[in-house]
Amino acid sequence: MLLIRCPYCEQDRPEVEFAYAGEAHLVRPPDPHAVSDAEWEAFLYHRANPRGSHGERWRHAHGCGRYFNAVRDTVSDHIATTYKAGQPRPPVGDETE
Repeated sequence: MLLIRCPYCEQDRPEVEFAYAGEAHLVRPPDPHAVSDAEWEAFLYHRANPRGSHGERWRHAHGCGRYFNAVRDTVSDHIATTYKAGQPRPPVGDETE
């Protein structure tokens, strides 16, 4: 079982308490009516799907109910870190973002 640390509750909890909410740090266009259909389609449906370290949004659905971000390795399923929504992604391991 995967254990996920909620950065708000500050506890490791089983993955069944959480809901995956997509890629982290996506920025919605400020005026959706001003973008082309292709740009809007890209925002809604096109996501990075990297092999390795990936920023994701999660929700502690059966806990505090809050959204937060996590850095998860898509190969090993290991969650390197979690952090509160609105914070920048912290560097993990050998990353130099």
